[in-house]
Amino acid sequence: MDSAQTRKDKIIGGLVSARRQVLEAVARLSPEQQDAVFLGEWSARDLVAHLIGWDYTNLEAVSEIRAGRRPGFWQYHDHDWVSYNARLVAQHRREDWGELVAAVEQSHRALIETLQSVPADDYVKQKKIGTLLRAEAKDEQEHARQVERFRTGGGG
Repeated sequence: MDSAQTRKDKIIGGLVSARRQVLEAVARLSPEQQDAVFLGEWSARDLVAHLIGWDYTNLEAVSEIRAGRRPGFWQYHDHDWVSYNARLVAQHRREDWGELVAAVEQSHRALIETLQSVPADDYVKQKKIGTLLRAEAKDEQEHARQVERFRTGGGG
């Protein structure tokens, strides 16, 4: 049986790895590809804005779970989170690529620093924390694959 600290480390490590994968994939895109729509109605710029929004959403959700509350973002649930994702993209999208990359690095750093400060036992006692964060890592790994397929001509 994994210790609480081992579980915590695996969850955080999974998030860090997934984010690295998606940002490396996006960084390999040409400037033209960064603005081309390839994922539904999203460009890479929109995808990065989406990541920023979910960093802040997850920061808030972990705090809510630890306080014994249902995460507030659930009030926006619809099919594939379309409406909520559109809201996040609109809120966090930036036209300047450098600003966008700096913003996603800052939002993820804030998330990881907060997760590091959460006691390891909370990852065991509050199983929803791990479930939420593993789902985020899985989503980002899928986005990395989608970006790479697009970059190499395989579609989104």
